[in-house]
Amino acid sequence: MKTTNPTGRIFDIQRFSIHDGNGIRTIVFLKGCLLRCRWCCNPESQKYEIEKMMVAGEEKIIGRDVTVAEVMAEVLKDRPYYRRSGGGLTLSGGESLCQPDFALALLKEARENGVHTAIESMGGVDYRVIENILPYTDQFLLDIKHMNPAKHQEFTGKDNRLMLENARKIAASGRTKLSIRIPVIPGFNAMVADIEAIARFAGELGKVERIHLLPYHRLGQDKYASLGREYLMGETLPPGDVVMQELLWAAEQASGVACQIGG
Repeated sequence: MKTTNPTGRIFDIQRFSIHDGNGIRTIVFLKGCLLRCRWCCNPESQKYEIEKMMVAGEEKIIGRDVTVAEVMAEVLKDRPYYRRSGGGLTLSGGESLCQPDFALALLKEARENGVHTAIESMGGVDYRVIENILPYTDQFLLDIKHMNPAKHQEFTGKDNRLMLENARKIAASGRTKLSIRIPVIPGFNAMVADIEAIARFAGELGKVERIHLLPYHRLGQDKYASLGREYLMGETLPPGDVVMQELLWAAEQASGVACQIGG
């Protein structure tokens, strides 16, 4: 049975990515997010509304409404590369589960076309939404930013209790390959104790294949000014190689799970 063809709102499609899932991938970035992370490198993803942003001195429209068929026409251009590399389609954002019907329809359509599917999410939605997409999701890239609800709320605008509860449920379901992604942010969680706490939680889930430590960078800083917004990370510098290696070792020891920097 063919899927329906709902309309969704995206702000970018990135082909030939080697991140955000296995192999060579096409990443579809959906607009809208529940969080307002201070370090977000895609601030244009946060609001669902279509926005205007200055890019290289010219005004650019950020966001467009597309059908599942339009997105899949772009995704399927690279099917030979997916087959050779084990890659496929990744839904990202923003938070792609803020558009649950569209996300579900994309995942179903990809599966019907024999394309590997992945989703990047922080899991901060009603579990029924997640439960609906799990049968069509080959790989779940779950962001866990902190274990402390108050600290999480301070830096992202929302506490993490629902996210951690859903992490347990996703792992217990056994319906997808689960990876945990930790953005490493100085002043927030770039300390051994904080990374150990997340890694220990990931290890206790029992079904995590890999933990990714994603070092903070400032590549999206200029976008804030282009959107007329303040960049709240100030002069925060990315963590150095020595720090990242120390945190990697701590994560491996605390979790017993394969860990890597990046990816």
